Amino acid sequence: MNSLLLGSFPNKASLVTPGSYAPPTASWPKRKIKKEYNFLRFKQSSLVFRCEGIEGGPTCQECNRKHIVKATSGQSFESEPPAFDSKRILTSVKNSLDAFYRFSRPHTVIGTALSIVSVSLLAVQKSSDISPLFFTGVLEAVVAALFMNIYIVGLNQLSDIEIDKINKPYLPLASGEYSIGTGVTIVASFSLLSFWLGWIVGSWPLFWALFISFVLGTAYSIDVPLLRWKRFAVLAAMCILAVRAVIVQLAFFLHMQVLFQ
Repeated sequence: MNSLLLGSFPNKASLVTPGSYAPPTASWPKRKIKKEYNFLRFKQSSLVFRCEGIEGGPTCQECNRKHIVKATSGQSFESEPPAFDSKRILTSVKNSLDAFYRFSRPHTVIGTALSIVSVSLLAVQKSSDISPLFFTGVLEAVVAALFMNIYIVGLNQLSDIEIDKINKPYLPLASGEYSIGTGVTIVASFSLLSFWLGWIVGSWPLFWALFISFVLGTAYSIDVPLLRWKRFAVLAAMCILAVRAVIVQLAFFLHMQVLFQ
């Protein structure tokens, strides 16, 4: 019986004919079915993708474009630091203050302030004169005079840029930290502020002190015909003497007396 059953089925070896291909293992049909299944799944997914593109979904080109945009707009690991950098802002403010400090020529500012305070004290006749009114008058005089002082030294630097590039290269205009436009803006602004403060205070000695200092300081530095008196030793000395020895002493003394009346 067993022999009959065995004999009724052809042997595998007998099915192989010359020139035919015999699969090496019995799992080959499974592999073929799996490949066909994967191919059908890929075809179905691509068909769905195309249908979505037709119905309003993103097409392949649009997806690629979106990926490119995201790649270019996204921050990389080596991107630059954010724009708001407190350390960089602090350094910039520090450099700006240092440049303005050098532009204002602090040794002249200190001399002007000390002169005004000492002259104002000469106007004090009794201890009751040392009052808030006194300190207010001194502050008004000092601030207005300092504004005018910055105008005078700034105008002098604007007129001597080429000379300062050799003799004083650390000054902002000579070094290039300030442009000519920046220098002109600072000079004009401080002159206007000085006159404005002298006007609203209502003290004529203070206002005339500022006006005479403005005229002599301009004549001393500005390079126009018949002016730029700093070229002549006598005229230069007279300008300095008139401002430091006469105007500052007399005008600010009278300014304090007006306040006490």
